[in-house]
Amino acid sequence: MKIYTKTGDKGTTALFGGTRVPKHHLRIESYGTVDELNSYIGLIRDQNINDILKKKLTKIQSDLFTLGAMLATPPEKETLKSGKERLNIPKINKESIQFLEDDIDLMNKDLPQMTHFVLPGGHQTVSFCHIARCVCRRSERLAVALNEEETISETVLKYLNRLSDYLFVLARKLTQDLQAEEIKWIPEKF
Repeated sequence: MKIYTKTGDKGTTALFGGTRVPKHHLRIESYGTVDELNSYIGLIRDQNINDILKKKLTKIQSDLFTLGAMLATPPEKETLKSGKERLNIPKINKESIQFLEDDIDLMNKDLPQMTHFVLPGGHQTVSFCHIARCVCRRSERLAVALNEEETISETVLKYLNRLSDYLFVLARKLTQDLQAEEIKWIPEKF
């Protein structure tokens, strides 16, 4: 497989199914931001964290590749002329979301109750989690905007929403595991 095809030299790219769109198309922005998110999760996985967490993050990265493929497929191209689905892979589904929820609950049970917002930071690994959370929220906003133009799977929206929650709780868990300080945001009084 050649890395460069030269087909995008004039500012367009192909979606799954062959439709060509400008590289700034909302669909491209949406799955491109999912790709950016995936890279940040890889950065978290590369930190000095436990192997169980690394495996969970690898699963999430795999799910994000699937989610990106779902976003890269316009609704009118989801089904082939034969009636089969274009994407011959397991899709993001209720079980994918349940995986995130179960792990959020597992991590959260040992964390102190939140009484204030927390300032991002405290440790480099924790900061990477917060950056990934912010990119996830941007990805979610783009997917919501895309959904207003062309319907996308509701599970994509739910997954991105839950993943941002997951990344926040992961940041708090790693703050605890790494014995970093969690700084509460307490607005100054005038």
